[in-house]
Amino acid sequence: MPTGRLSGNITQDWEPVVVRRTKPKAADLKSTKAVNQALRSGAPVETVRKAAAGTNKHAASAPAPARKLDEMTEPAAVERVAVEVRAAIQKARVAKGWSQAELAKRINERAQVVQEYESGKAAPVQAVLAKMERALEVKLRGKGVGAPLAAGVGK
Repeated sequence: MPTGRLSGNITQDWEPVVVRRTKPKAADLKSTKAVNQALRSGAPVETVRKAAAGTNKHAASAPAPARKLDEMTEPAAVERVAVEVRAAIQKARVAKGWSQAELAKRINERAQVVQEYESGKAAPVQAVLAKMERALEVKLRGKGVGAPLAAGVGK
């Protein structure tokens, strides 16, 4: 017996291998070379002309100026602290002998917040006004601004 060799009939069973081309991409189908080749071979070719092709024109109307957009989306004027509220805060703070920084510390706000409320630059926030009312014991919201708080109110 031969060593290292196979005995018997050896057959090779090869299956055919088919190499297929990949599908052409859409951009390749639209090229002038591909269109001309399709026309020569008699294949159907569809052409569509777009209305505004190659131009920078759009059907939409011109955009509104930025200022007009701001006026439409934002309120014209932001509400500020009323004059009587400003005066009531300042009067009550001075009556207690506190500085703006001391009042700010007592209501857990920055000194700048108290300064803005007293100068009228701040937009009134109900939570800050409520803290000031409790600390100064003076009514700052609703009717009777500047009147002393009744006992037990705000607790």
